[in-house]
Amino acid sequence: MRILVVADLHYSLPQYDWLLAEAPRYDLVIIAGDHIDLSSAVDGRAQILVISKYLDMLREKTRIITCSGNHDLDGRDAHGEKTAKWLEDLNATGIPADDSTLEIDDILFSVCRWWDGPLAQARLAEQLARDKAAVRGKWFWVHHAPSFDSPTSWSGSRSLGDKTVQEWINTYQPDMVFSGHIHQSPFTRAGSWVDRIGKTWVFNVGQYAGAPPAHIAINTDVNEAVWLSMAGIQTVKLDGEIKHPVHAQQRPPEWMML
Repeated sequence: MRILVVADLHYSLPQYDWLLAEAPRYDLVIIAGDHIDLSSAVDGRAQILVISKYLDMLREKTRIITCSGNHDLDGRDAHGEKTAKWLEDLNATGIPADDSTLEIDDILFSVCRWWDGPLAQARLAEQLARDKAAVRGKWFWVHHAPSFDSPTSWSGSRSLGDKTVQEWINTYQPDMVFSGHIHQSPFTRAGSWVDRIGKTWVFNVGQYAGAPPAHIAINTDVNEAVWLSMAGIQTVKLDGEIKHPVHAQQRPPEWMML
């Protein structure tokens, strides 16, 4: 399976246009949260309408999965906790989003909501416990915030990752976790787009303005992950060990050129 991962597009329409063009080359596109830009002059409701149309167009080209990020919250649930209802509603349209679990080939995907309070956190914890019992092959999570105490959440001076996510990863040891949120982590000294926590590969795509966005391409058949950004190209073999800093490559692997 070929997987394309992006995150933190923040209503950058040129980046969504690039994604539409690239999507047919992949079996699955993952958008790991933060579609909306809270600092934009464009009203959030208008952004949601536009992004929803882009997601519809992407769905026509390939499979897509997306989770909410902190910028995507558009209301409150019955308990007063913030939620991204517009993303939850995507599940009914055939786009797996917050709270969904799906299996593609032998990979179980857990799509995790951005939780804003203890009840939503508990709901996600229940989902992960339930999904663990259903794993038959590999297990991948899509969760906007990266783990605490990892180069994938390094701000340049301290870790800004999520301690609860770190605990869940240590407990369940999924195969991969796809995140974003801490935009600068892959570009800072001692930061990275990839790390390993136990047996779990964790990823943070990184973010900057302009197209193409930073992105990660994964080929599960050859066990390889490639990060492409304005900082260059880096590759890790997923059947080996992680060594930081990850060495830069001159060109993408051959399978990406086909």
